[in-house]
Amino acid sequence: MAEFTMELNDEQKEVRDWLHGFAADVIRPAAAEWDEREETPWPVIQEAAKVGIYSLDFYAQQYFDATGLGIPMAMEELFWGDAGIALSIVGTGLAAVGVLANGTEEQIGTWIPQMYGDPSDVKVAAFCSSEPDAGSDVASMRTRAVYDEAKDEWVINGTKTWATNGGIANVHVVVASVDPGLGSKGHASFIVPPGTPGLTQGQKFRKHGIRASHTAEVVLDGVRVPGSCLLGGKEKLDERLARAREKARKGGDRVKNAAMATFEASRPAVGAMAVGTARAAYEVALDYARTREQFGRPIIDNQGVAFQLADMRTQIDAARLLVWRASWMAINGRPFEAAEGSMSKLFASETAKKVTAQAIQILGGNGYTREYPVERMHRDAAIYTIFEGTSEIQRLVISRTISGMPIR
Repeated sequence: MAEFTMELNDEQKEVRDWLHGFAADVIRPAAAEWDEREETPWPVIQEAAKVGIYSLDFYAQQYFDATGLGIPMAMEELFWGDAGIALSIVGTGLAAVGVLANGTEEQIGTWIPQMYGDPSDVKVAAFCSSEPDAGSDVASMRTRAVYDEAKDEWVINGTKTWATNGGIANVHVVVASVDPGLGSKGHASFIVPPGTPGLTQGQKFRKHGIRASHTAEVVLDGVRVPGSCLLGGKEKLDERLARAREKARKGGDRVKNAAMATFEASRPAVGAMAVGTARAAYEVALDYARTREQFGRPIIDNQGVAFQLADMRTQIDAARLLVWRASWMAINGRPFEAAEGSMSKLFASETAKKVTAQAIQILGGNGYTREYPVERMHRDAAIYTIFEGTSEIQRLVISRTISGMPIR
C-alpha cells in the first residue's frame, strides 16, 4: 500500500507537465470557439488521440496509479484548460470504466477498443444511466431489459437523459432494470453495439455551460442485443440477483449502503475537475489584479481584492487535499467511514462555483464579457454541483454516514 503523500513523484510530475502543455497549447486556444459552436470538438479529440491522451492505455495507467493521484492530477490539468473540451476527451472513460468494472475479459477486449477508435478515426462512447424521473433517485429507473430466452437476446425499452456523447457514440453502455423489485440492486449494464436498430438520439440539450460536450437523450425502443452484451454474463447476473433477494429479505438497508459505497469511489474525480476549473479562474483573476491599475496602483494592493484572492487560493488548496485524500483511500481500499468521497466532491464543487464568481467580481465589467474566460468558467462550474450527485445528495450521504443512519 502506498503511503499518503502530498508530493507527486518525478514520473507524475512529468505527466502533469505534459498534460498542462497540451491543455495550454491545444485546449485553451480552442475553448471559446467550441463553447460558441456547442459542438463536439472532434479536431481536439483527434489531437489528444495522436499524442496518447485520448486512449484506454493512458486512462488505465492513471486509474491504476498506486498512489491514487494519477486520475485527479490528470483531471485537474485537463479541466484547467477548458471544462467542456476536457469532458469531451474524458467522457468516453465513463463507459470504459463501466465495462472494466463489470465486464468479462472477452467483453473488455472486444468493446473498449471500439469506444476509442484510433487516431485516424476517433470514436466516442456513452454511459447511459440517468432518466427523466430517475436522476438522484436511481432506484426509480424505468428502463427495462427483458430476456428473450428463445433467441438469447435482451430487449431494452426506455429513455435515458443527460448522456454525455448520447446518440453520437459508437458504443453505448446502458443501465437497465432487470428486476424492479430490487431497486438499484436489480440493475444490469448492457453494451449496445454500433448501428443497433431502435436506439436513437432524442433531444440534444443546449446547456448553460460545458457546451463543447455533447449531452442528449437516448431513446431505446425495442432494442435487441445479444446475450453476450450483458456485462458480466447471465450466470453472474443470476447469482447476484439471488444474493440481493436474500439480503433484501434480511436487511434491505445494508444492501443499499453497499451500493452507495460504490458511487462514493467515483466522486473524487469530479472534485478534481472542479479544482481545475477553480484554479484556472483564480489564476486569471490573480494575473488581472497584478496588472490592472486603478487610482495609480495595481488593484491587488487593495485589501478587498487581495483578501478575496487569499480566500480563493486557500479554498482551492483545501479542495485539492480533500480530493487527494479520498483518491488515495479509494485506490488503497480504505473505507469511506465519513463519506470522504462525497466530502471531496461537495467541497470542490462548491469551491469552483464560488471562486469563478469571485473571479468575475475581481475583473469587474471585463469579467462579465466573453472577452475574458472567467465568464465561461463560471458557467462551466455550475455543473459540478449537479452531476455525479448534487450537492444536496452529497450532504445527505455525509450526514447519514456520520450519524449511522441508512442511506436510501
